Amino acid sequence: MKKKTLLGALASALFVLAVTLLPVETLMAQDAAAEAAPAAAEEVAPAAEEVATLNSGDTAWMIVATVLVLFMTIPGLSLFYGGLVRAKNILSILVQCFAITCLMTILWLIYGYTLAYGEGNAFIGDFSKLFLKGVGVDTIDGSIPESVFFTFQMTFAIITPALIVGAFAERMKFSSVLIFCALWFTFSYVPVWHMVWGGGLISSWDAMDFAGGTVVHINAGVAGLVTCIMLGKRKGYGSTAIPPHSVPLTVVGASMLWVGWFGFNAGSELAADGTAGMALLVTQVATATAAFSWMIVEWIKTGKPTAVGIATGAVAGLVAITPASGSAGPIGALIIGLAAGVVCYFCATSMKKALGYDDSLDVFGVHGIGGIVGALLTGVCAAETFGGSGMALDSMGLQVFAQLKGIVVTIIWSAVVSVIAFKIADLLTGGARVDVDEEDEGLDLNSHGEAGYSS
Repeated sequence: MKKKTLLGALASALFVLAVTLLPVETLMAQDAAAEAAPAAAEEVAPAAEEVATLNSGDTAWMIVATVLVLFMTIPGLSLFYGGLVRAKNILSILVQCFAITCLMTILWLIYGYTLAYGEGNAFIGDFSKLFLKGVGVDTIDGSIPESVFFTFQMTFAIITPALIVGAFAERMKFSSVLIFCALWFTFSYVPVWHMVWGGGLISSWDAMDFAGGTVVHINAGVAGLVTCIMLGKRKGYGSTAIPPHSVPLTVVGASMLWVGWFGFNAGSELAADGTAGMALLVTQVATATAAFSWMIVEWIKTGKPTAVGIATGAVAGLVAITPASGSAGPIGALIIGLAAGVVCYFCATSMKKALGYDDSLDVFGVHGIGGIVGALLTGVCAAETFGGSGMALDSMGLQVFAQLKGIVVTIIWSAVVSVIAFKIADLLTGGARVDVDEEDEGLDLNSHGEAGYSS
């Protein structure tokens, strides 16, 4: 009886304890649920981000950035290159840049965008957005309308082949220029875009190219080198002085490029945020450092700091910071700018003379070499040690190797395509180069029937 009483008392005690603790356990469970809620929200957040939502601030900024990048080609690049050629060829440069703007707009719409941006494979996209299929007023890409993203990327597709014009300036038929650019755009620019930004081969190596060091500058620089070698030197090159006809136009054009490049680099974030702000800052720092260092080196070497020199140095800095603009900090920008100013100076002067090729307006020396310098240093300056945001110091070697692989693939790809595209253009136009008399007369009158200046 006592045993039953003891068991009964124990059961009653456990019951009372359970009833007493129930509210406590319930509260603890509620607290645990409350603590778990943020973690659960964080886990759910990425899935929620997949639902595209229009952001008016991002959209407004990207429209501005798009206009700035188009401004880089016409009038920026047109005037920069136009001032560097002789007076009898200025219109040929302006018309080539203008016509390329028109041609690339059409090609990007028809098939360029879908082959670059489409899912596809490691080298090329698919035809899912042929003629911009499925893109309408309400189509969103990230936080901006896809129409804005499409147009922003179109301005990159425009300026890249336009850069090549400077390498063969003053001696290539207008028809040959258009055919070459169309072929090169299709088989070099679009595939490299996909490999770097479209989830293709180079992106699978985690190579970093925020705004186009490989896609735009190395790609175009190599094409410029190939075409100027295959086309041959200008008449009198190396034996007769071929000075720029209007240095003021060149400086004005370089200034427009500098301003427009903020859209090029900061716009590549595709949002109005802190990364875009830092991209804007490092673009300014690297450009100023490169221009100043080019000026100092030229001053030491020749005894005079020239306007063309400081303007070209600025462009070299703009090129070099492009791939690193989304990951480098101010210290990295100083390093990249200094390297670009010094290295590009010697490549655009000493190396060109030593190798004997006639890259009329230093497309390879500035864009090709500047792009290579910037792409390699992206792997260094993205380190947190240098104020970057991309990686720890012990990952630097692997990142530089990834950068190098991307550079090598881009060089080889662009070189092979450029050779083939030039050969086809040469065949279709009965010779890509104008004859001697036409070169003497100038491409303005010969190709366009107009003169840049009245006599």
